[in-house]
Amino acid sequence: MDIPTKLIIGLGNPGKDYDGTRHNIGFDVIDHLARVNNITVAKRDYRGLIGDGRIADTRIFLLKPQTFMNLSGESVAQFLRQRPLALTDILVITDDIALPVGKLRLRAGGSAGGHNGLKSLIAHLHSQEFPRLRFGVGAPRDASVQIDFVLGKFGKGEQRDVEETIDRAAAAAETWIKDGIEPAMNKFNQ
Repeated sequence: MDIPTKLIIGLGNPGKDYDGTRHNIGFDVIDHLARVNNITVAKRDYRGLIGDGRIADTRIFLLKPQTFMNLSGESVAQFLRQRPLALTDILVITDDIALPVGKLRLRAGGSAGGHNGLKSLIAHLHSQEFPRLRFGVGAPRDASVQIDFVLGKFGKGEQRDVEETIDRAAAAAETWIKDGIEPAMNKFNQ
């Protein structure tokens, strides 16, 4: 009997210059989820870094697209062409400036909300009906510095909140795997 299979995608930008930035929080959550579940995310495939393991009774693929944020959909579409899954069996983890640092918001679908990574996914998947976990990274006081803000690192005063929220985001992903999007939303959307 085939075991259930799901794909979790963390959005971010490849390269050391982007490590620890607000825009790479999706990668950070994937790294944490991989660490606590003994999954290695290092194989280069699907224009990304991929890990393959199990969480609960489900086969899980963890994907960190290496296409840069604005082309994330190319990596995910390539994965799904080779390993077809229903869109309800993928979860996208992304940063969100509309949410304060430390807030999580799970949704079963919806628009890109101005996020270029989500725009790319919607364009390549021909649908906006896929689950996503939005991780609040705060917003700059001045919208004209938004790009520098998301490509910048969290402040010292935000670090504890960020670390705790990464842990909660991984727990939210595990709840989604085991119980589905609605129970995960009920538990983690504050």
